[in-house]
Amino acid sequence: MGKLIGYCGLNCAECGAYLATKNNDQALREKTASEFAEHLGLNYKPEEMNCAGCKSGGTLLPHCSDCSVRKCAMKKGIELCSACADFKTCEMIKEFIE
Repeated sequence: MGKLIGYCGLNCAECGAYLATKNNDQALREKTASEFAEHLGLNYKPEEMNCAGCKSGGTLLPHCSDCSVRKCAMKKGIELCSACADFKTCEMIKEFIE
């Protein structure tokens, strides 16, 4: 699985924060910050909208660096949560999906 597919299965390459970082696009940072606030309740300043992707080892959004799903998958050494033996009963990924 590529480095741009997050542990949770989301495609980082489609995230506005990733694209804004990759293209150094301030207008996209502003738009993405607004969308995150409106749709996710995450209130970031445009200058915080920098992310190199969940598995990149580089800059992450605050909620990505603190993501319990990401931390769990890294601890277990798996590429995707769906590869985990506990996936079908995992409350953490169930909450994430909801």
